Amino acid sequence: MRARNVLAFAMAFALTAAVLAQGSEEAKAKTAPKAAASRLVVMPASDLRWADLDPTGAPGVKIADLWGDHMTGAYGAFVKLPAGFAVPLHTHTYDIKVVIVSGTYIQSPEGKPEFRLGPGSYFRQPGGNYRHTTSCDMASDCVFFAESNGKFDLKLVDTGKAPAKK
Repeated sequence: MRARNVLAFAMAFALTAAVLAQGSEEAKAKTAPKAAASRLVVMPASDLRWADLDPTGAPGVKIADLWGDHMTGAYGAFVKLPAGFAVPLHTHTYDIKVVIVSGTYIQSPEGKPEFRLGPGSYFRQPGGNYRHTTSCDMASDCVFFAESNGKFDLKLVDTGKAPAKK
């Protein structure tokens, strides 16, 4: 008789748990569309807030954060380089994922041939000791999307060479 009571109790408990779990899933399903709609973000190009990336060290380079803040942590942003703009040998602390939107982006990893990327191209630039130069072709400005898990920084590499005199 005791085993029968234990079995009945276990069955009643299992049935109650199943009914409660189903009710919980139904409640989640009813609130899910509202929660998803509240996460929608729409940003037309005309609403982008372009700012100078570094007016003293990179004149003309602009950035528009889409999420996060490139100055303090993880971010996704559009970056605009003027036609002909070039950055000497440098590194970044964090990996950066890049998708070219317009123009021809040029990068030269130290000791390796340059690569030139046009619209729709993607690359993942390693952070740390990945030394490279970056430039934009003379034909037109370069716009690209950049995303990183850490703040944007640019650390110039001291090559020990004096800059060429004009």
